[in-house]
Amino acid sequence: MKHLRTLLVLALLIPVLSLQAQEDNSSESTDTTLKGQFEDLERVSTNYKSTNGVAYEVIKLSSLNEIKRNIFDTIGTANKTIKDLSGTITANNAEIEDLNNKLQDTTNKLNNVTEEKDSISFFGALISKGAYNLILWSIIFGLLLLLLFFIYRFRNSNFLTQQAKSALAELEEEYETHRRRALEREQKISRQLQDELNKQKKS
Repeated sequence: MKHLRTLLVLALLIPVLSLQAQEDNSSESTDTTLKGQFEDLERVSTNYKSTNGVAYEVIKLSSLNEIKRNIFDTIGTANKTIKDLSGTITANNAEIEDLNNKLQDTTNKLNNVTEEKDSISFFGALISKGAYNLILWSIIFGLLLLLLFFIYRFRNSNFLTQQAKSALAELEEEYETHRRRALEREQKISRQLQDELNKQKKS
C-alpha cells in the first residue's frame, strides 16, 4: 500500500516537474529583443489560406497588442536614451568649450609670463633681453668713446698748455735777456755820455 502511494505521488509529480522544467527552459531560451519577439510571434501564429490561395498568418490580438506595447516601450526608451545622450553631448560640448577657453586663457598667461621673463622694462616699454643688451652695450660703448675723446682732448690741451707755458717761459727769458742787454747798453751809453761830458768840462 505504501509503495502504491509512493508510485502514485511520483506519477503525479513527474509531469508537473517536467512541465516546470520546460517552462524554465523556454523562459531561459526566450529572446526578449524585438526581433526575437517577432520570431516568437511568427512561430506561435497559425496559417490561413484564403479561397483565392493567398496565405495569411493568424496572430492573437493579445500577442499583437503585447508586441505593439513592447515596440512603443522600446521606442520610448530609445528616445529617452537619445535625449539623455543629447543632453550629455551638450553638457560635454559646453565643458569642452569651457576647457578650451581655460586652456586659451592659460596659454595667453603663459605667453605673457614668457614674454615678461624674456623682456625687460626699459623706460616703460617692454623690450627683449637681446635688444636691451644691445642698447646697454651701445650706451657703454658710446660713453667709452666719449671718455676716450675727452681724455684725448685733455691730453692735447694739456700738451698745448705745456707748450704754451714753455714758449712763454722762453719768451720771458728772451725778454729778460733783452731787457738786461738794453739796460746794460743804456748804462754803457750813459757812462759814455757822462765821460764825454766830463771830458768837455775839463777841456
